[in-house]
Amino acid sequence: LEAYPTSVLASISAGSEGDDVVGLHIVILFRFQDVGVGLAKGLVSEIHGVDHPCDHTLLNSLVKGMVMQEKIRVGIVTVSDRASRGEYEDRGGPAIREYLTEVLTSEWTGVCRVIADDQSQIQSTLCELCDQEGCCLVVTTGGTGPAARDMTPEATEAVCEKMMPGFGELMRKTSLEKVPTAILSRQTAGIRGNSLIVNLPGQPKAIRECLDAVFPAIPYCVDLIGGPYLETNPTRIVAFRPKK
Repeated sequence: LEAYPTSVLASISAGSEGDDVVGLHIVILFRFQDVGVGLAKGLVSEIHGVDHPCDHTLLNSLVKGMVMQEKIRVGIVTVSDRASRGEYEDRGGPAIREYLTEVLTSEWTGVCRVIADDQSQIQSTLCELCDQEGCCLVVTTGGTGPAARDMTPEATEAVCEKMMPGFGELMRKTSLEKVPTAILSRQTAGIRGNSLIVNLPGQPKAIRECLDAVFPAIPYCVDLIGGPYLETNPTRIVAFRPKK
């Protein structure tokens, strides 16, 4: 249990006197919303194992109630000089919103921005969405190519504490099955605090293809960084969470 914050473990110990398992679950889930539902649920499973009788009844109902209390916010950022000036219709941002509405069954709120291809502005927007707006997931579209003004990956890397190169690798592999120019795309992903930032291409069709490829791993990634518990429509996307 060394991976969990000391304050969490100390209070769990204090709240579990008399081996009150139900009380222990409530302590974990409702005293520590700041560490995220995914982390709290993972801790319960690690202590008692997935086969503990409370895990499938009380625990799941508590988690669902807690998810409803949490404000799930998703940042959607369109990076485009022309769209930011009103010269070009933003199609990427609406495509992301449409996709997330289709895939997520958890209640969520989109926090949308349309900004220019300016690295400093991209960085400040990403920081705002992660730090002030509390978005557990921030998805960008545009600015990932080789042109001089394409700076979204550089801005993402500048504000992230950890990079997640597997996202970009899988998206390029997926896109290469459609078009040879996919090798020109430089999209990536990274972690800032409790937020996952994912770069996507600019075209709506490519956005959908890339999200289909990487989204099964996104809810578990958000769990691991202390974010809210994202639930998906299993007929559309099955979120992968390893069994303990």
